[in-house]
Amino acid sequence: METKILLENGTNELEVLEFVVDGNSYGINVAKIREIIPYSQVTPVPNAHPSVEGIFMPRDTMITAIDLKNCLQRGQSQPGGLFIITSFNKLDIAFHVDAVVGIHRVSWVDIIKPGATVTTAEDGISTGIIKINGKLIIILDFEKIISDINPETGLRVTDIESLGVRENTEKPILIAEDSSLLRKMIVDSLKKAGYENVIKAENGEEAWEYINKCKNAGTLNDEVKLLITDIEMPLMDGHRLTKLVKSDEETKQIPVIIFSSLVNDEMRKKGEMLGADAQLSKPEIGNLVKVIDQLLSK
Repeated sequence: METKILLENGTNELEVLEFVVDGNSYGINVAKIREIIPYSQVTPVPNAHPSVEGIFMPRDTMITAIDLKNCLQRGQSQPGGLFIITSFNKLDIAFHVDAVVGIHRVSWVDIIKPGATVTTAEDGISTGIIKINGKLIIILDFEKIISDINPETGLRVTDIESLGVRENTEKPILIAEDSSLLRKMIVDSLKKAGYENVIKAENGEEAWEYINKCKNAGTLNDEVKLLITDIEMPLMDGHRLTKLVKSDEETKQIPVIIFSSLVNDEMRKKGEMLGADAQLSKPEIGNLVKVIDQLLSK
């Protein structure tokens, strides 16, 4: 099953694939999916994480297969079902699921952020919940699932140390990131790199409201020198935020960096069309600092 649904740029919508594991409905952003194929036999890897089923090579590309049922603490999957092959953070990973239901087009406004009783920033693997025809579908945080299995695939904060001694600056940087854990890691990394004045927003809508507040107060040039945004965020995603910033005469001069696990060839083209000044994949925190240096020195 190929998944090549294209959305108009900056509409604040996404396609969610609904799938089933152990009788429960879950979702994944279609933008993360390369393809969906029938289950095939895998080769076990010695001493691997319990959620790693093994490896296999469709089309001569080695891919790691993850037992999603095990990740969700629902036991072990049996042979059969489907592999959802994903591509994000420069990784190709297959997730073993029981069945695929279909694709839903939804707005980020309609995605409910899980409450503290459902998940926490540190250990939760749900990024949101949507209600379709009376049924709740839990959108899983696949980046968190993979980084729990192998922390080296997550944000490489140690890259900051390789930048050496740097001067501190008060140039204000606005960051839109819905994950409180990632937001803290990025902010801490930027401060280690000398960028001490970082304004935090939990989503694109909150960032856009802050920009407009500064614009109306006549302080925009002093309050926002650069914007860093994730793509996947509730209420307003990063593409919509980029479109709003770059289509406004008073804000289009603000450099925008899209910093997301979804930066692949297709998404990069979308970002370019929207006017993003730079686009980087989530692990590249060291390169993020270098790009910030370049854009703020112009």
